[in-house]
Amino acid sequence: MIAYLNGTYTYKSPALVHMEVGGVGYEIQISLNTYTHIQKLEKGILHTWLQVKEDAHVLFGFFDKAEREIFLQLISVSGIGAGTARMMLSSVQPIELQKAIVSGDERLLEGIKGIGKKTAQRLVLELRDKLQKSLPESNISTLTYNTLEQDALNALMALGIARPAAETAVKKVQSANPGITQVEALIKKVLQAL
Repeated sequence: MIAYLNGTYTYKSPALVHMEVGGVGYEIQISLNTYTHIQKLEKGILHTWLQVKEDAHVLFGFFDKAEREIFLQLISVSGIGAGTARMMLSSVQPIELQKAIVSGDERLLEGIKGIGKKTAQRLVLELRDKLQKSLPESNISTLTYNTLEQDALNALMALGIARPAAETAVKKVQSANPGITQVEALIKKVLQAL
């Protein structure tokens, strides 16, 4: 098993990177979350998981151990393959995904491409207790879910705005206008700010 790679990025895209380690080039599948952390780096460490299939060996890379652990938890659920788990980590920040599962927010999970109602329910049922144990204590007390923010993010992403840009814009608008309580008003303000 390859636990991690420490080397130079020779090619980077939002879905995969090439990393040279000791004269050997590795192709590594990554999530959008990992890409946002490494896009400006020339060298670095990726924590990895090797998927061995009959017709291919596929290496998945993660910016930190926490993302790798969530990925491994996700693929342990029946019906969630490595590709779907990577899509989930590309759609939602790992800590937000963990909070959604622990708090039973099936609506957020269903909003991820490839996740239906039954799969969302299975994720919550099978992973809630496991993931709650690994959440930092400070996060357990803040599991009240901000549906206003999430609804606005979902709408903005449906309009074709990238999640990182939408998240940043929503946070700016909410801090500048703390009195907004309607999703429509929040979305309008964000669209004006973009």
